[in-house]
Amino acid sequence: MRVADVRRGEEASAPARDLADRYRRIRAFSEELSRPLAVEDYVIQSMPDASPTKWHLAHTSWFFDTFVLAASDPSYRSPDPRYGYLFNSYYESVGERHCRPLRGLLSRPTVEEVFAYRHHLDRHLLALLDRTMEGESPEWLRWVELGLQHEQQHQELILTDIKHAFHANPLRPVYASPLTLAPLPAGERGLSGEREWLSYPAGLREIGHHGPGFAFDNESPRHPEWVAAFRLAPRPVTNGDWLGFIEDGGYAQPRLWRSDGWKTVAAQGWEAPLYWERRDGEWWTMTLAGMRRVEADEPVGHVSYYEADAYAQWADARLPTEAEWEVAAAECPVEGNFVESRAYHPRAAVDGGAGRPRQMFGDVWEWTRSAYLPYPGYRPLAGALGEYNGKFMSNQMVLRGGSCATPRDHVRTTYRNFFPPDARWQFSGVRLAGDE
Repeated sequence: MRVADVRRGEEASAPARDLADRYRRIRAFSEELSRPLAVEDYVIQSMPDASPTKWHLAHTSWFFDTFVLAASDPSYRSPDPRYGYLFNSYYESVGERHCRPLRGLLSRPTVEEVFAYRHHLDRHLLALLDRTMEGESPEWLRWVELGLQHEQQHQELILTDIKHAFHANPLRPVYASPLTLAPLPAGERGLSGEREWLSYPAGLREIGHHGPGFAFDNESPRHPEWVAAFRLAPRPVTNGDWLGFIEDGGYAQPRLWRSDGWKTVAAQGWEAPLYWERRDGEWWTMTLAGMRRVEADEPVGHVSYYEADAYAQWADARLPTEAEWEVAAAECPVEGNFVESRAYHPRAAVDGGAGRPRQMFGDVWEWTRSAYLPYPGYRPLAGALGEYNGKFMSNQMVLRGGSCATPRDHVRTTYRNFFPPDARWQFSGVRLAGDE
């Protein structure tokens, strides 16, 4: 099961050839991520917020089917018109869709049929790129790039959703083994409990995307924001730090929690990050390589905004705003532990260099205290694709930086991820900030 190898004509434009290469690589990686799964694993849906791997593979193909091929090639026909109903996610203006919490009931189409659907799309889309002549720059080329960025988002969801499903299984299945974490350099252990701060002066700063290169519409326009003097922790909060919060009764102290967060703790019975459990007096955690002991020096993950905010209150600090995070990240290279490492797990911190924060990118998404709202002058994309981001600018909080499940070339300093404040199944962590 691989992306079809469609020959490209010599007449194809350079941008189209480059896009075809990216298309092949990204589509193939989605299938690589699904390769460790048994057929039964493709269909499982362990909660309404997660989706079966089979659905992710089909939905990302539906995106190209609907927004590129059907809109640009009058001769194109989808292999099954019913797929538009089954694999539409939330695009109301495109048509009705299957109920999200019931995606796990879709035993048909089969896994084999979904892969056939993907390869049908691959053949037609690569042929369309092949016909793009030198000097042409049709609008649909932008939608191909958007579709690839969209697929990379779903690659991360494939991993987070299968991790949640495997944790729901008492057998605690292994997705990838062994867990290949690079050893820490000498002298880099013992970072838990470290309290030092990096200081940033007040000033009028510009944040947001501007210039060449892809960015989602919610990253624009670039605009000035006054940022007061602030301080930032040099690394994310670690498991060892979090153990101190647990041992001090952090989950049982209502004064630390926002009202909705405290209600959620009580309703859900939270006592530790998602996937943590006690075994013979020790904390263990579920990973994509199965259960393992909690390592104190690794960044804490799978915590909600509510937990991140409560921890910050306990630590006599706060979460950074997204503007503060972006100001600090602007001095850091976009390097880190991304999905390409095949570790699928956060790594312990290493030295980021004097005066520069560590692990701003990769390992764990970092919650900010900023609500997910439009930037001044924001305009959504025209048509149905305007539903991609703008409609979610309510009751969501911003995360920054990417995770160990995020593709490396999908992340930028200006990238804005967002989830509801009670979401925990993503690789979401914490970095502390404070006022100077």
